[in-house]
Amino acid sequence: MQESATAQKHITHLQHSRRVATTSVRHYSGAHLRRASLTVHRRSYERFYASSFTDQDLTQGDVTAGEDPVVRQAAIAALGNMYGTVVAIDPSNGRILAMVNQKLALSSGAEPCSTIKVSVALAALSEGIITKDTPVNLGGSYHMNLTEALAHSNNLYFETLGRSLGFDRVRHYANQFGLGELAGYNIPGEQLGVYPDQPLPADRGGVGRMCSFGESVSMTPLQLGALVSAIANGGTLYYLQHPTTPDQVLNYQPRIKRTLDIHNLIPEIQDGMQAAVDYGTARSLKANFNQFPVMGKTGTCSNNGTRFGWFASYADTQYGRIVTVIFLEGGRPTFGPKAAELTGYFYRNLWDHSYFAQKQTTDQPATVQAGETTPSTATGVNQ
Repeated sequence: MQESATAQKHITHLQHSRRVATTSVRHYSGAHLRRASLTVHRRSYERFYASSFTDQDLTQGDVTAGEDPVVRQAAIAALGNMYGTVVAIDPSNGRILAMVNQKLALSSGAEPCSTIKVSVALAALSEGIITKDTPVNLGGSYHMNLTEALAHSNNLYFETLGRSLGFDRVRHYANQFGLGELAGYNIPGEQLGVYPDQPLPADRGGVGRMCSFGESVSMTPLQLGALVSAIANGGTLYYLQHPTTPDQVLNYQPRIKRTLDIHNLIPEIQDGMQAAVDYGTARSLKANFNQFPVMGKTGTCSNNGTRFGWFASYADTQYGRIVTVIFLEGGRPTFGPKAAELTGYFYRNLWDHSYFAQKQTTDQPATVQAGETTPSTATGVNQ
């Protein structure tokens, strides 16, 4: 009888663990929203059925005549046979330099996982709730500051920030940073991500869960790329544009969506994004590239047998900055640190092909505010 009772307790414990470990897929506002879940303690119970690799040509159908050929080839080589997409952006003007697997890049998006923490961090800094050095109490004598929380992607820290901010403020800043709206300007096929009008119910984690995992949010690689570009350039949220012909490159006109009031906050968040690469969740990047500082944020979560891996970053080179978003879908080999590793390959490929050394300083084209038109006077940028 004792053995039976013990076995029953063990079965009950396993059943509870599985309930904690996974959630289901849902559809939201007509858009396919891939709700994700993280295994909290017992990853061995989470089964993945999707493949991280593909023998298909992911570039089939991509429109490439207006892309930077060196950047594109570096992105293709970095992605290899993993299923995913790479988007590279010039943050000084919003030009998409390369977009590999455009069908996935322009899709309705996926749960942002821990990359949502960038938006939440900026919101908390904007509201004066924290600085990068503020010790946030996470229970008892356990404290952590923003730099360490970003470096190690601490969920409890961002849940605490989310509850302090409240849903209305979290959503306000997320919308300001471009979530829930198209990131591109006249990019054919671009679909819209989702930022919900209501917080998660309390029994599903509430606003805290939204701020640590991005649950109930659907974000596209372009939306994430536009936000990281604004951090990289000092606060200008550009409409992303994807030239499709050499003539469009020659006559490229940047278009500003809005200016974000984050210039003074960027040093506060930048330390944590660099720490993620130096010794945190994105340290796999440095195995392949360490010539320039790289700032970034990983994200890992899963849904019904499919795993997502995000990494958004910018390389701070003496010749300018370049923003890269890698998003992966697949099985167990797919996760945020893997996307960071591939980003290291991408920067290494650019370095090996003398991309940074060959960049020339050119006059920047006149910026066009949203809704304005001006004569085309610009020359090519980032060639």
